Order: sequence, then C-alpha cells, then structure tokens
Amino acid sequence: MIKIGILGAAGFTGGELIRLLLNHPEAEIVFANSESCAGKYITDIHEGLYGDTDMKFTSEMPFDQVDVLFFCFGHGKSEAFMKAHDIPENVKIIDLAQDFRLAPDVVAKTQHPTAQKHDFVYGLPEINATKIAKARHVANPGCFATCIQLGLLPAAQMHLITKDVSVNAITGSTGAGQKPQATTHYSWRDNNLSIYKAFRHQHVPEIRQSLKQIQGFLDAGIDFIPYRGCFTRGVFATEVVKTETSGEDIVAGYKKFYQGAAFTHYVDQPLDLKQVVNTNKALIHVDKIDDKLLITSCIDNLLKGAVGQAVQNMNIMFGIDQKTGLNLKGSAF
Repeated sequence: MIKIGILGAAGFTGGELIRLLLNHPEAEIVFANSESCAGKYITDIHEGLYGDTDMKFTSEMPFDQVDVLFFCFGHGKSEAFMKAHDIPENVKIIDLAQDFRLAPDVVAKTQHPTAQKHDFVYGLPEINATKIAKARHVANPGCFATCIQLGLLPAAQMHLITKDVSVNAITGSTGAGQKPQATTHYSWRDNNLSIYKAFRHQHVPEIRQSLKQIQGFLDAGIDFIPYRGCFTRGVFATEVVKTETSGEDIVAGYKKFYQGAAFTHYVDQPLDLKQVVNTNKALIHVDKIDDKLLITSCIDNLLKGAVGQAVQNMNIMFGIDQKTGLNLKGSAF
C-alpha cells in the first residue's frame, strides 16, 4: 500500500483528493492535515464523504510514516513550506500549486517569483511519463494549462504553431478555491460571465514551456483570454491555429499523438462539457475551416485539471497502472 499524507486537506482539491484515495485499491491515507480544521471530522467540511470515512483533520505531520505527500496549498505556499520543514529524502512530493511548474531556466527568463533551482518534474503524463516515473518531486499542472496544452500539443509536434495562437477558455467556480471571494459568490456568479487576467494569466508560461518542449521552438504568442463561468466544474477551451496543412493530416496526427494516452482521447464529433465532468478524461476535437484550425478541448478542472491528474502521477511514480483508482464514469445528463 502507498501511504499518503495530505497537506491543506480542507479545500476543494483536498476533499476531491480524499474522495479518490479512499477508493484507490493501493492507497492508504495516513493523515489529512489542516491547521484551521484540526480536530474536526473530515465529513464536517467535505460532507459528500459521509459514510466513507471517520477520519479527522490533524495538525500533526508525521512525515516518517508516509511514502508520498500531496501539497494542496494555495499558490506560493509550497516553496515556503519546504524551506520551513525537514521532509525525509525518501518521501515523494506531488505539488498541486504553481510554485514549481516552470523549469529553472524558464523561471530565469520570465522573472517568475519562484527563482530558485528545483528538481520538480512537470507532471503532464501525456509528454512526461518517463520523467515522472523516475521523479522524487512532481509539479502538477494547472487546470487551464492542462486543457489548453492537450489541445495544442499534437499541433506542436506537427510544427504547426508558427503564428500567434488565439485561446479562449471558460472555467467553473471551483477553480477559484473554497474560500469565498467577490467573484465566487453564487449570487454574483449565477447567470453571469466575465473575463479576468486577459493575456496575463499565470498558466501561459507553463503552456509555452510544454509547447516548446514538443515543437523544439516557439516564437508565436499565446493570446489567452480566460472566462469565469456560471457553473461549478469543468474547463472548456478553444484554440485557433493558422495553417495550410490539410484537415485529414491534422486529424491523423492528433489520433496518433494520443493513441496510447490513458485518459486523453481524440473525438470525431464536436464536444460538450458534460462529457468530462466528474471524470479524469480530456477530450479533444479539431475542425479545419479555410486556413484556420479550430481545436476544442475540455476537462474537469478538479480532476484531470488537479487531483485526478495528481493521482495519475502518483500511480506512475509508484509503478502501477495509470488508471488505478481513477475509473470514474461520466454522465449523459
């Protein structure tokens, strides 16, 4: 059994992670840490887990009793936590925050706040499974980044990204975390739509990093406009790439790129968000219209965009099948 510690376990990602691990045949949760909720039953916060666990949150962190730690912190806290705590060398770490997603050389070029060198491997299994399998530390990708990259990576492998790419993507309210904010309250979010961080979203550098890794170069811009949606879960993205390559060749390239992927699938028909909600799937579809390639991609932001992908990475790190504990079925309604 893989013995697991969860840090920051009281938030949305913590709750989803606990739900997955309770049903994982190779996993045992040793502790779920939360300073603010220590002593409370997990079900006091994550009410959907009634009947599944009688565990309590704890302020203790017995690192010597676990094989892997999941960091479910807010962005910027993982780096500080690692500096302040002595984590044994043999304990693996999967960080769900953005602190270590950029490689040190990329950090230096972008003047990203995480300026120190690190040994974290970027945890996108579709391109880094071999590195993840050997890694001690893995940086889990962001939700927008996962969805958009998976849409664009086959195009990058075909060297199609030579001109600026237009990206629009909409995310559910859970992407903003559990702590209420002005733009996450139901009365504001319901029947509403808004743009935020246009062209300046924090996930763009990691998208560029992966595209350059696959294509070998990236001179084009990624013009990304994110939207807040009036739904709870999911990311739905469109990416527009200008190219003269035939639609038939592009579709063949997409199918070949994902033919061995555990959860990412090319779909011949147009997509909708309900096809992926509550699953660890990523679905991709393309349409060639004149000289424009329209790519559609969608994921569940809490699963393939966060803890589902984190468990997928854990499986790879411990040498078990990627799908273990992630056989989540979607719904037609």
